[in-house]
Order: sequence, then structure tokens, then C-alpha cells
Amino acid sequence: MNCSSKSFPDLDLIRKKPRDYIEWKTLRLWDRLPASERDTPGYLLRMAREKAELTQKQLAEELETTQQAVAQAERWTSNPSINFMKRWAAACGTRIRIELE
Repeated sequence: MNCSSKSFPDLDLIRKKPRDYIEWKTLRLWDRLPASERDTPGYLLRMAREKAELTQKQLAEELETTQQAVAQAERWTSNPSINFMKRWAAACGTRIRIELE
């Protein structure tokens, strides 16, 4: 019996173990992430920083914080405030959009 995710399209399991950033980024590029993982704040922030070609240290200076704070914000489990994400986006030359449906 085939138990692939195609067999259960409505099944969206919550992952307990954090996904590696490279794996997450690749699956996102391929549009293969479960809905519960598409908008992981820390990884989205890291993606914006990388796209802006900034190091963690450079971004930290821009945000007037430490490199360690930037590294912590880029983790799978981070829970940054909306204000922090807006400042981050501005420093990376992008915008943030939040939607409620």
C-alpha cells in the first residue's frame, strides 16, 4: 500500500524536529513544503538577508543589535516581533506583508 502524501492530500502533519535551512529553502523553491512550514519566520528572515547579500554582522550593525541576535532570529524556532521583522525587511531593501484570512 502506498502511503505517500499524495494519498492523503488533506493531511498536513506538524513537524516536531526543525528542518535544516538548506532543505527548507530547497523544498520551498520546489513548492514542496507543507502549509505549516511555508512561512517559518526565522528562515524567511534569513532568506531576505541572503538575497540582500548581507552578512549577519552587517545586518546586526544596520539593526543596531548583535550578530548573535541576528543568528537567533534566523532559527527555525524564532518568534520575532512584527516591528523587528519590519526593521529587518527595511534593512534588507524589501517589504513585509502580513495577511489574515
